[in-house]
Amino acid sequence: MGPTERVLIISSLLLFVSVIASKGASRFGIPSLLVFLGIGILAGTEGPGGLAFHDYGLVQTIGALALISILFSGGLDTDVQQIKPILKAGLGLSIFGVIFSTLLVGGFASIVLHFGALEGALLGAIVSATDVAAVFTVLRAKNVSLKPRIKPLLEFESAVNDPMTVFLGTGLLALYSAEHVTLFALIPQFFRQMILGALFGYLSGRFIVFFINRLKLEFEGLYPVLTISLILFTYGITQAVGGSGFLAVYVAGIVLGNGNFLKRKSLILFHDGLAWLMQIFMFLAMGLIVSPRELWHVAPVGMALSLFLVFVARPVSVALCLWPARFTLKEQIVVSWGGLRGAVPIILATYPLTANLPEAQMIFHLVFFVVFTSVLLQGTFMAPVAKWLGMDAPLQHKFRYPLEYVPTGNLKSELVEVRIPVESGVVGKSLLDLKLPVGVLVVLIHRSGDVIVPRGGTVIVGDDVLLVLAEPDAVRALKQRVSAT
Repeated sequence: MGPTERVLIISSLLLFVSVIASKGASRFGIPSLLVFLGIGILAGTEGPGGLAFHDYGLVQTIGALALISILFSGGLDTDVQQIKPILKAGLGLSIFGVIFSTLLVGGFASIVLHFGALEGALLGAIVSATDVAAVFTVLRAKNVSLKPRIKPLLEFESAVNDPMTVFLGTGLLALYSAEHVTLFALIPQFFRQMILGALFGYLSGRFIVFFINRLKLEFEGLYPVLTISLILFTYGITQAVGGSGFLAVYVAGIVLGNGNFLKRKSLILFHDGLAWLMQIFMFLAMGLIVSPRELWHVAPVGMALSLFLVFVARPVSVALCLWPARFTLKEQIVVSWGGLRGAVPIILATYPLTANLPEAQMIFHLVFFVVFTSVLLQGTFMAPVAKWLGMDAPLQHKFRYPLEYVPTGNLKSELVEVRIPVESGVVGKSLLDLKLPVGVLVVLIHRSGDVIVPRGGTVIVGDDVLLVLAEPDAVRALKQRVSAT
């Protein structure tokens, strides 16, 4: 068997096992990320698989590509209307929460682990990024969600604090390894990265929407190729001019996801699948390069660090950031508990390894241990904690209609959902009897998981969701009509 065939067989088997194992694990409330890490460890040099893999540079590359894909996919699924109410709190938590957590963990590392000030701060910065993918995977498995203000806050924070953590981690690494770099030089660099990242991301998102709708490709399969090329270019050009490429791809995803563009449904599904693929590959690679024996050696101090992060650093950081925004104590506790560590800390932990820092191996295995225990502890008990505090909510399954709509020309109509309340006065009436506002067209009716093509005699039932094509003023008039009892 040649090396190419061997790589393909092993990679395909690892992917297959990961997908099947994640399905079984979700039934028991075990986060998928934990499963992927575990499979990577078992397949590694010290596991039954015996695969030798120590290419930290390749892991960094895979991690960067995975993070680009995950952030862009997350942006596509972000509803601007949901994040507007928590925008200030989310930005504060994403920026200052990372700084507070870095300082607290850095102080702990200096006192307990006897790290130097910069080494401790570097460790603190690396473990400051959060990843809520595991949280919502577990919650979906239990058919539970979170209160409307908490869910978008956690999602927004986990995306925006990634660029902040990358900046802080690489900046502290530069301070540690380069004499000419000063702390004050990082301040203007931070503003430049964030401003350029947001600006280039917004412009890229608008350009992608315009380009997709104007290009009109003959083959549908080329649209995902087009978006991948444009997103990679967005990341690369933003980084080249000194901006945050990760922030740029997330903002571009938000702009694209909240716009109207051709092949919307297929593109969102494609990028969701690509994000899962990259995430599995990344965590498998992380599991392959870690040494279980080293993990065992750092277990005592790793557990102390994990407990300090979960029960001290994260809660204090959340309280300092959210208390001015008038979040209740229960909301703060849920946000604090939802701050899982995931992909970004492990990716950043490979940077000291490639820079040959003296404590690089110690930092890497400490970070891996922190991520592992964080996902296991916080991810597994997220649903019980939310229920105990009364911060849980019914899981709303997003229904996908079997059609797409993109406005063209000067057409101002939108395709929107209008839910019929159970107590509405229109319940029991036919569409003809509704006397719909001028310009309103009921395209489909979503009823108890089924899609109904409406006719004039179709009778409205409570909790029906009307898929309506109309201009904004007509939609508002229709909503007022159906809300009346």
